[in-house]
Amino acid sequence: MDGKGPVGFVGLGIMGGAMARRLVDAGHRVAVFNRDAKKAEPLVAAGARRAASPADAAQGAEIVITMVTDSKAAEEVILGGDGVVRGAAKGTVVVDMSTIAPAASRRIGGALRAKGIGFLDAPVTGMEFRARDGTLSILVGGERDDLERARGVLSILGNRVTHFGPQGAGQIAKACNQVLCAVNMVGIVEALHLARLSGLDPATLVEALVPGAGGSWALERFGPQIVKGDFNPGGRIALMLKDLGIIEETASALGLPVEGAMVAKRYFADSRAHGEVDLGTQAMYKSVERAIRKG
Repeated sequence: MDGKGPVGFVGLGIMGGAMARRLVDAGHRVAVFNRDAKKAEPLVAAGARRAASPADAAQGAEIVITMVTDSKAAEEVILGGDGVVRGAAKGTVVVDMSTIAPAASRRIGGALRAKGIGFLDAPVTGMEFRARDGTLSILVGGERDDLERARGVLSILGNRVTHFGPQGAGQIAKACNQVLCAVNMVGIVEALHLARLSGLDPATLVEALVPGAGGSWALERFGPQIVKGDFNPGGRIALMLKDLGIIEETASALGLPVEGAMVAKRYFADSRAHGEVDLGTQAMYKSVERAIRKG
C-alpha cells in the first residue's frame, strides 16, 4: 500500500490534525473523524471527507489511523459500537498512533486479528512541528507484513520508522522514550534552580552546557523557554502524567524500580494540584520552585 489509497483518520488533536493534513496534502483520499467536529473543518476545507463516525472513516479505507488520548479512548474508537471495526473490511490495517498501555494494544490487536483486520501499535516521538514536517519517529509493534502494507503512509508522517517486535512492542518503546523525557526534565529544572540560587545566570548556563556532556535536545529547546518563563505546551503535563502511569504499571509488572521517573511523577502531580496540567512539561520548574519555598 504505497500509492495514494484511501485512508481513515480518527483523532484530530494537535498531533493528529497535523498528521492528517500531511496525508491530504500528499494526495491521499482521507476521511476524518473527531468527536469535536470543529477540529475537522480545516481538513475538510483542504479536501478531506468528513466522516460521521470512526466506522464511517474506516469505510473503504486501506489504512485507518487513530490518534487519541488514552487507552480507553483508543479501545472505544476502534472496538466500540460505532468504532473502526464496524466499518473496516478484511485486509484493512489499523494503525494506532496514540500512546496507550501495551496491554490495551494487545487486546485491540487480538480483537481485530480475529476479524481479519491487521493492527499496528505505532506511537510517535516528536512535537507538533515535527508532525507538520513529517519528521516524527514512529515506534512500531505488530506483524511485519502489516507494517510493510502501511509503510507508504507512515513514511509521509515520519522519517524514521522502527519495528520493535510483536504487538505492544511499540508502546514499550514509547514508554522508554517517556522515561528519558521525564528524567531529563527533572535534571534540567533542578540544574537551573541550582544555578539561580547560587547566583549564576541561568541563560548563560544553558548556553554553556548545551554543547557538553550534560547537554541534550531537551535542554537546548526547553532551557531558554524556562529562563523566559515560557510554559506554553509542546507536550502537556496532563499527557505526561498519563504516560508516567503507564510506565509505573509496566515497570511494576517487570519488577523494575523506576525511581527517576517517579520523581518526575511527583513533581507533575504537584503541577496538577496547582491547576497546571495544560502547561508544557517544562512547567515542572514551577513545581520545584514551590518545593524550595516550602523549605
